[in-house]
Formats: sequence, C-alpha cells, structure tokens
Amino acid sequence: MVAPYTNDEQVSRITVRIAGDSGDGVQLAGAQLSTAAAFAGNDISTLPDFPAEIRAPAGSLAGVSSFQVSFSSENIFTPGDAPDVLVALNPAALKVHLPALPKGATLIVDGDAFSAANLRKAGYEQSPLDDASLAGYRVLQVPISSVNQRALDDSGLTRKEINRCRNFFALGLLHWMHGRALEDTIGGLRAKFSARETLAAANIAALKAGHAFGETIELAGGRQLVPRAPLQPGLYRTVTGNTAMALGLIAAAKGAAHPLFYASYPITPASDLLHELARHKHMGVRTFQAEDEIAAMGAVVGAAYGGAIAVTGTSGPGLALKSEALGLAVMTELPVIVINVQRAGPSTGMPTKTEQADLLQAAFGRNGESPLVVLAPASPADAFAIAVEAVRIATTFMTPVVVLSDGYLASSSEPWRIPQGDELKRVVSKLQLEHPTTVEDFAPYARDSKTLARPWVLPGTPGLEHRIGSLEKAEGSGHVSYDPQNHHRMSCVRAEKVQRVADTIEAPEIFGDPKGELLAIGWGSSFGAIRTAVQHHQREGHAVSQLHLRHLSPLPHGLAEIFNRFTRVLLPEGNLGQLLMLLRDELHGELRGEIKGYNRVTGQPFSSGEIYTAITDELERGGA
Repeated sequence: MVAPYTNDEQVSRITVRIAGDSGDGVQLAGAQLSTAAAFAGNDISTLPDFPAEIRAPAGSLAGVSSFQVSFSSENIFTPGDAPDVLVALNPAALKVHLPALPKGATLIVDGDAFSAANLRKAGYEQSPLDDASLAGYRVLQVPISSVNQRALDDSGLTRKEINRCRNFFALGLLHWMHGRALEDTIGGLRAKFSARETLAAANIAALKAGHAFGETIELAGGRQLVPRAPLQPGLYRTVTGNTAMALGLIAAAKGAAHPLFYASYPITPASDLLHELARHKHMGVRTFQAEDEIAAMGAVVGAAYGGAIAVTGTSGPGLALKSEALGLAVMTELPVIVINVQRAGPSTGMPTKTEQADLLQAAFGRNGESPLVVLAPASPADAFAIAVEAVRIATTFMTPVVVLSDGYLASSSEPWRIPQGDELKRVVSKLQLEHPTTVEDFAPYARDSKTLARPWVLPGTPGLEHRIGSLEKAEGSGHVSYDPQNHHRMSCVRAEKVQRVADTIEAPEIFGDPKGELLAIGWGSSFGAIRTAVQHHQREGHAVSQLHLRHLSPLPHGLAEIFNRFTRVLLPEGNLGQLLMLLRDELHGELRGEIKGYNRVTGQPFSSGEIYTAITDELERGGA
C-alpha cells in the first residue's frame, strides 16, 4: 500500500509521455509504467513511438523515442490525445514533444542533460529552461543524471551504464507522483535482468532513488492518483496487438488440432510476431526465419498443403513480394493466412510509423482474378479474436486470408481478459476439422455445396493422391486445364466462394441508436478514436452512432440498409479513401446519401479530438 499525503488529488485519468534519445530506455520505462498501472487496476492504453533511423545521432531530433501511456478509472479506448505529464530526458525530446503539451500540464526535465552540446544538437540557441518559452507549464527541473549517478556510485557499473539507468530514476519519480507501489515493478526488473544481477540491482536502486526523491521533496502540487477501473472480473494480462495475434493463432491451431507453422522474414513492425511465436515450441508451434519474403510465402504454401495452420507475417513491402506465391495459394485453394502489419509507405516510406493504406493491395494486389478474404482487428486485444476468425474462415472455405493489423495496433497495449475453460472452448470449438480418409471417385476440386470449399486432403492419404500446382485446374478432377470456359468457371467459383464467407459473418453491432443524425464508420486501429469521439457527442445529446468493420472483403450483408437510417455517414481512415472506394462501389445504387471520407496519412494514429471535430463539422454542415 502507498501511504496517503494530505495534498493527494483523485483524478479519473492521467496521460504520461516519456521521451528521450533512442538509447535512453524510454520504451522499457513506459512499458513498466503501463504494467504498474495495470496492477493498480486501471484501464490502460499505450502508444510507443520509435525513431525511423536505427542509428540516428545521439541527442538529435531524428533520434527521439517516446512512449505514451494513459491510465484511467474508466474504460478507455485511446492512449490520450495529449499528455498531462511530459518527461523530457534531453533537449531534443523537449523540442519534439513540447508542441503536444497543453498549457498547464506538467513538464519534467533532466536539467543535467541541458548542456551546451546537447542544446546545439537540438537546434536551441539558448536553453529553454532559462527563458520564458516554458511559461504556462508546471516545470519540474530535476537533476536526474547527477542524483542517479550518486545513488549508483557503489553499483559496480561504469559511468555510461549508470547513466543508462536514469530512465528508472524517472520511472520511480512517476511512481511517486501517481501513487504506484514499487513491488510489482521491482519484480518485473528482476525478471527482465535475471541474467545480470548487478544490472538488475542498479536499475532497482535507481527506481527507488527516483521514488525517494519525489517523496523527500514532495513535489509542488502534490500527487495525482487514479482509482481502479470497473473492469469485468477475470484473469487479466496486458497484451500488444502482436502478442495477442500470436496467442490467437496458437489457440486456433489447438482448436483445429493441427500444428501451427509460422514463417517470416524480419520486417518492422511485424518481427515481434516471430519473436513471440518462437517462444512457444512447447505448444507445438514451428517457426522458420526465411532468407527473404518470397521464401517465407513459399514455405507457408507448402506447410498448408502438408496440413498445418500455415501463417506468415510481414508489412506492406513484404506483402508486395509475397503476391505471386499468395496467388499460388489462391489457385491451389489452400488455407494460408498472411498478417500484414501496415506501416507508412510507399516503398520503405516511414518504417516505424503507422498507416492503413494497404487495403486495396490486400484485396487486389495480385495478377489475375485472385479473390481472398481480408480482416482487420479493432484493438490490440481484438487481435486474438481476429486470429481465430482468420483460421476459421481459411480452413472452412479453403481460401487464403489477409489480416490487416498496423504499427499502432501491433505495438500498443491494453488489458486483455484471458478466456477461461468453457469460454475458450466455445471460441475454438468451431475449428474442429475433419479430413477425408477414403472417398469413392475422389475429386480434389469437388465442392462442398454450402461453402464451395474443396477438400483439404493431407498428403500421404492412400487413394486420395491428386495434382496440385500453379496452373489452372480442371473443375472437379484438378487436372491441368487450358480450356477457356473451364478457366472462366473456376474463376467465378473462387470468387463466389469468397463471397459466401459473408453468409457466416454476424452483422456488425451499432454503438448507439440504430438511426440518427450521423453514423461514424471505421476499420482497424481507428476504432478507439472513433468510439471516444462518438461517446463525447452522445453525452452532448447528439444522435451520433458508430459502426466498426472487422470483415473488409467480403463486406457483411445489410450495410446499405444500416447506412440509410442515418442522415450523414462519415468514414475516417488512415489513407486517402480506400475503404470509401470499396463501399461506394459495393453499395452503388443502394445508398440514399453519400458516404463522406475523413482521410489523412501522417504516420500517426487518429486522435479522438480530430475525429470529434470532423463529426462536429459534418453535423453543422447537415444543419446548414
């Protein structure tokens, strides 16, 4: 328990951003602060932001890394539009992130880091700590580096190693400011640095020193404490989107009683999928780091033919390289899953920044008529469910499935209630598969009358030998065929098979009234920002509702009827109008009004404030 102070203030939500050089450990400190908030019973949402350059010069603007966490006593859906507290570990971090800090917010700076050399690297002619540029903020100039150095003088570490521990001094100070107990964080540090006891002890000492510093001087203005959130009872853990996706794939493979095979080539921001899955060999997971994207995709097609739940992960440039072999999976009608963790493009673009601009690539980016299914999770925790859904669709309909995550969803985190017992069984029970063992007059491209799926025949099954390959197949027999009419029929059947997936999709739920002034629709990581903006409008008495799409190709049935119940429809997405194009084409002639797009590609996730403003503008335009 944390002892109360007379000037403690209870608040419903706090957003903290820690920023520094890419070598300052701000990602680790932010993750530990998030875990502490989760242990305290808060709802959390995080936003890590990485520099795009791997080895940007130390102290430069290009090398600034940050981690934002919002913790709340209420359910939240975003990491906050702006920080209430900014920790700047050097002048460059201050310069990059000060524009986001609202007046009246708390600014904590490492005063020791504002040397003449560091100021020059950040482009300051004079120190902002010595002029009036920080007026209007609650500025706490703390000698973090020097106090941390004194605290660790006897640690046995070098001066450089000691300086790397100052992130935990800052973390200890934040723990005191927000009433967080140290015990859980100390346990996490011991586990993190278990291979180096000296380093673990030093980081723990730095954490305690930062906490003691805040406690000793009782920082002006006191502490701000956030009570527990009313979370549904259960066993929780924090997950990133990549972690949840990996766990969902494992659960789905177990439910399908098939081995899970994952092959990929390292690419930001999808590499953590391989890292996470490689940790679960004891669960029957087989991972393969290929020499390139094409080899990874080929390995996955082969694994699917061999009877595995076959998955590969990549980002936009890698999906482009995989396109030919993904077309092979379409032609052979094998249940292959491709997870595309989208990043800003084109080409290498901004590899550490997020975007939603690969939808059209996923739906159409292959030669010939190559239909497949496209899904997208709505939140980090939802990636678990969408992974299970991808396996269900791929194995039921014998079709490739592309899952569109993105850099924001993949690396941000939130609490996830772990499904238990019967609840988990209900999730995966629909994945139990049966395979033919003996079939009279077996035809490898005979169709299930409901799904149009061909049978998934495991190699080595006596009597069920068949041809497979990239050339067009004869209907039924699967023999190579160059007959024009057969090619047309098979192309139509493959397209119809994908369309029939929509028959198994539940209608998306509407958040709010089923009809009204405006419906805000979205997909992927825009969910949280749209939900928060819609909630604000609802509290103000506006008839605004939300509909979020997780199935993008094929689209769910009945969308036009839903859209027509609203006077205006607004679609925010992190591209220049890709889903907007698909909806207008799909629903042409069925809509009474126009779908209006709100589009931008900045490499950053939407804020709830900008979507709130976009909704306000649409409502005012409708009333004009």
